[in-house]
Amino acid sequence: MRLRLAGAVLLSAAAYYVYLPLPSGVSEPWKLMLLDALFRSFMQASDVAHALGVCHRVHLLNQVVSWVEEVEARSCSAVQVSDSSLGGVPARVFRPKRGRQPKRGVVYFHGGGWALGSGRMRSYDRLCRKMAEELDSVVMSVDYRLAPEAVFPDQYHDALAASRAFLSAQVLERYSIDPDRVGVSGDSAGGNLAAAVAQELGSDDTLTVKFKVQALIYPVLQALDFHTPSYQQNQAVPILYRPVMARFWLQYLGADASLEPLLLANNHSSLDQRAIGAGARSKLDWTALLPAERRKHFRPVVRETGSPRVMGAVPELMDARAAPLLAEQSVLGGTPKAYVMTCEFDVLRDDGLMYVRRLRDAGVAVTSDHYEDGFHGCMVFAFPPMMSSVGWRSMNNYIHWLDQNL
Repeated sequence: MRLRLAGAVLLSAAAYYVYLPLPSGVSEPWKLMLLDALFRSFMQASDVAHALGVCHRVHLLNQVVSWVEEVEARSCSAVQVSDSSLGGVPARVFRPKRGRQPKRGVVYFHGGGWALGSGRMRSYDRLCRKMAEELDSVVMSVDYRLAPEAVFPDQYHDALAASRAFLSAQVLERYSIDPDRVGVSGDSAGGNLAAAVAQELGSDDTLTVKFKVQALIYPVLQALDFHTPSYQQNQAVPILYRPVMARFWLQYLGADASLEPLLLANNHSSLDQRAIGAGARSKLDWTALLPAERRKHFRPVVRETGSPRVMGAVPELMDARAAPLLAEQSVLGGTPKAYVMTCEFDVLRDDGLMYVRRLRDAGVAVTSDHYEDGFHGCMVFAFPPMMSSVGWRSMNNYIHWLDQNL
């Protein structure tokens, strides 16, 4: 009897920890709850280790990722896989063993808040294998440096160096890649890097080869407004909570973590901030850039007065290389045809949708692929054991778009 009672108590405690009220429209809520419970466990353990001075929270999380997720570069019957470097940056290369010559080419940047993960993770390894096989394309997954050791612009410089090398005559010839059929892509923080790289290289008139497409998967694109409708609607929806995104931004920009409450209150972008002019504000004015069905009933949170020290301490908040949504219209107009995936239950939804509008206003052809039942990170959960139906659908549609446009 006692054993049964103890078991019932443990099961009840586990259910209480796992259960989380979720929006009714989210895909397969129990899978997302289990995934979130796992992530929260790792996050809480890393916070304890950080507080005790054992190690930085990011180091523990990446160690767990390495133990659980990283896989060796193993070739299969259809795809040759090898670890190499691209412009001095580590990269995993996926090459179809058969098919046409020359191949299409895609350079890919993984997500993880500029601090976590690797192209060697099982989920990214599987994604890139599938892309290489189904697109008959050479795919290079880049392992840029990570925070906290590397901070902006280190990750950006790695992504740019890898992209320049990818577009070089030497690499194109070595891997038999068609210079007219190359693209840049990434998810979340990797989508940020892909967008920034597309802007920089699109404006570089010295290049003889340029990207034909950019494919951005739920990209993070700005850090001035943490109260967009999607931030307000989804602030407590896993797997990317609003405070976690603010923490990632501060780590990426090498800023003091104590500034987090000021970012979350939008004190850093108050109207008395001289560094933020009307032109910059218009580039992320979601009351004008978002359709009514996304604005819903939400209202802007704009402070009259805030904390001037934030912009002085973190001027990178206004750097378009870190926040591509802030780029000038002329820069956006030089970027290639775009695909932007967004998810309804994602704090970053409106970053992506505002970017779609700004790209279109700049004359860029854009496919906006929105998932009403999607959540942040869903595409990399397209495979077992945590296979998500919206992840599988979104991944296949993403690959289909590349197949039709690259």
